[in-house]
This record gives sequence, C-alpha cells and structure tokens, in this order.
Amino acid sequence: MNKIIFLPRLQRERDKFELLLNQAGFLRQLTMAGVFPSLSIKDLLADVLCREQFIADRLSEILHGEPYAPSVSYSAFENFQRENGYPDYESPLCHREKLNYAVIEKYKNISLDDIVEQELAAYASIQSAMIRLTQEQCLDHDLFHRVAEQTYKIYRRTSAEILRWQRSITGEPK
Repeated sequence: MNKIIFLPRLQRERDKFELLLNQAGFLRQLTMAGVFPSLSIKDLLADVLCREQFIADRLSEILHGEPYAPSVSYSAFENFQRENGYPDYESPLCHREKLNYAVIEKYKNISLDDIVEQELAAYASIQSAMIRLTQEQCLDHDLFHRVAEQTYKIYRRTSAEILRWQRSITGEPK
C-alpha cells in the first residue's frame, strides 16, 4: 500500500459514511435510541470519535518521535483510558470489535453538535498527519492498516448497524 492509494480510499470511505449520517440527520434519526440495542446514532458516533482520536494521537506521537506501546497489563490499560478518555484500542486487552460503553456513557450529556465537531476535528487531524508522514514512516509503523482499523473499518461497521436499524423501523425487507 502507499499514500497515493490510501488517502483517496480513506476519503471515499469517509464520504460514504458522512452521506449516510447526513441522510439520517435529515430524517432526524441521529438521537433516536434503538440502533444498537438501546443506543442512538449519536452514541455510535461517540465511539467513532474516540477511535479516530486514538489514532490521531498515535499519528501525532509518530510525527513528534514519541514512543507508544500498547498496554499489556490491566492497570496500564485502565490508566491509559483514564489519562486519555478512550481505551487503548491496540492493546491485546481491548475488545476491538465491541463498543466501549464507558466511552459512550462519557458522551451521553454532550450535545450531538459538539460530538460532530470533535469527530470532524479528529478526522481532519488524521488526514493532516497522514499527509505529513513519509511513506517510510507509514510502512515502519504499519499505519495503513492501523488507520484503516480505526477509521473506515469502523465507518463500515457503524454504517451496517445504522442501515440495519433503518430497515427495521421502515419495515423494508432485510
């Protein structure tokens, strides 16, 4: 993989995700519970925000030559989340495919507009960092895979949940 291929792919996936969110927002479904058990699209967007902020912070560390090592003990894992406000998503102790309800609870009383604003800023940080990083840095730190794991793979999973929920409330066949 290289940046010439990766960056447009990231943007295409992002555009698809934003289009779905805009459609749901137009229908005023962003704060309706029930998308994923009792969660709303806003709650799922908080999860997306935290994953993007996680990788944006790792990219910033790489740009500044700061080390990062995934948490390997439970105390280190808990300290990481307490210090950063999101889990260490690359830790072997993290359930990567599961939603982190502590993160969602943290954003319960934050307005949708604030979550959207923070999420857009996190995505912009990712884009900016990926542009500034060299191809060698991207390869040395396995960034194409790591960024995909915290961005467009999450967009796809979240989109699938939103579409499944929308079909269920409109009565369309699955």
